[in-house]
Amino acid sequence: MISAFEALEPHEVDLIVDNSNVQAFKKGSVLLSEGQMSKECFFVLKGLVREYRIVNGEEKSTAFYSEGMPVTSFMSFNTETPSPSYLVCGEDSILTVGTKTLEDEMCARIPRLESVIRVEVEKVTAEGQEAFARFMTSTPEERYLRVMEERPDLLQRVPQHQLASYLGITPESLSRLRKRLVKKEKS
Repeated sequence: MISAFEALEPHEVDLIVDNSNVQAFKKGSVLLSEGQMSKECFFVLKGLVREYRIVNGEEKSTAFYSEGMPVTSFMSFNTETPSPSYLVCGEDSILTVGTKTLEDEMCARIPRLESVIRVEVEKVTAEGQEAFARFMTSTPEERYLRVMEERPDLLQRVPQHQLASYLGITPESLSRLRKRLVKKEKS
C-alpha cells in the first residue's frame, strides 16, 4: 500500500499524511466485532492485527496484518453490512484510522487518488484470491513452510494456537509438524 504513494506527487503525499489520523492501540484492543458494521479502515504502521471468526464456538484465525498492510472488513466497510469477523490487536499497535468521509475528502482534493486506491484494492483482492487458492490446494506442512518463507515474523509474534488455527490444524498437530520438520532438517 505504501507503494501507492509512488504514483502520487510529493505535495499530494504530504496532504494525505497531514490529514492522517494516527492512533495507538493496546494489545487486545478490539477494532471491530462480529456483527458490527465497519465504519473505519486501518493501516498498520507498527504492530499486528489478527482477523478471526467464531465457528462452532471456536476462534478461527483468518489473517494477520503487520507493518505496511491495510486492515478492514472490506465487505462490511464497502457494503455497509455486518462484519462476519473480529479485528483485534495482537500487539501494541500504531495504526492510521480512515473513514469513508475522509477517503471522499481526500479523493475530492486529489482527483487521481480514487484510481490509485482502486488499483491497490484490486491488488489486495488478487493477492487474497491467490492466498485462498494456495491454502485450499496445499497441505498443512506446505502452509507452514510458506509462512516460514513469506512471513517468518509470525512464528515469533503469534501464539501457537492462533497460528495453528490460521494453518487449519490443531495446536497439537502444529507441534508434531514442527518436530517432524526439525527431524527432517537434521537428517
